[in-house]
Amino acid sequence: MTLKLENVTKQFGSFTAVDHLSLEIPDHTIFGFLGANGAGKTTTFRMILNLIDQTSGTITWNDQKIDYSRTDEIGYLPEERGLYPKLKVKDQLIYLGKLRGMQKQQAEAELITWLDRLKVPHYLDKKVEELSKGNQQKIQFISAVIHKPKLLILDEPFSGLDPVNVELLKEAVVDLKESGTSIVFSSHRMEHVEELCQHLCMMQHGRPILDGNLREIKRSFGKKNLAIEADFDLGFVEKIPGVVKVKYLQDSILCQIENEAVSQTVLQEITGKGFIRKFQLDEPSLNDIFIEKAGESYE
Repeated sequence: MTLKLENVTKQFGSFTAVDHLSLEIPDHTIFGFLGANGAGKTTTFRMILNLIDQTSGTITWNDQKIDYSRTDEIGYLPEERGLYPKLKVKDQLIYLGKLRGMQKQQAEAELITWLDRLKVPHYLDKKVEELSKGNQQKIQFISAVIHKPKLLILDEPFSGLDPVNVELLKEAVVDLKESGTSIVFSSHRMEHVEELCQHLCMMQHGRPILDGNLREIKRSFGKKNLAIEADFDLGFVEKIPGVVKVKYLQDSILCQIENEAVSQTVLQEITGKGFIRKFQLDEPSLNDIFIEKAGESYE
């Protein structure tokens, strides 16, 4: 059930929020949307969900338009939280499950399973307003997945969570993918996208500046990162041909180099000058690629 966006544009008056976006999001994968605030990610999600109409272009899922007859197959976690603060977690989520076509007992069983999974079983009879922001986020996440959707859209799912709970939620997202759910999510944290996604789209000012398979994107970028830690001055490294730029840290440097071969030249130049604690060649980060493609830092 592939999700396809073909030449999708959304205009609000004279402002173009999404500009001729064409994407094919494969089934049974985790697809990441990256981009600064205002890049068009949330607008794209709302068009996919048919919450707002696109100005032009087509959006299909399994070659069919997404409408209200298909919403029971979709889960959505919006960036803006939308739980009722005065309602108990149990009453609220059973109600939301029933709206998705679930029986009360089935919804309650799923809710208890998820509360246990996310390590908050004692919140069943708590009011939402009694929970911390992070735990409200967990409940909101459960509301998006309780009905076992085939397509799950997560808008900034990890915001407001401490590192331990980020890991809990990431594991849950991966397990959902393994069980057959197609997942599309946006994040401000590039490392989350790198860790979770096979495919991604980077957006800037409503346009895709990069999309495709993560591994292929990194490979085609060409440049590599080289970290060196030594007990002697490494200032001369930036003058070695093929070293694009150098970032100086306390006892080490992080270089961007044109290709793997340059690393061997660097190694030859530093060998014999003193003790080398670390010499590590890595793939470029998504942040490196974004800066190169967008001409600006992601943050």
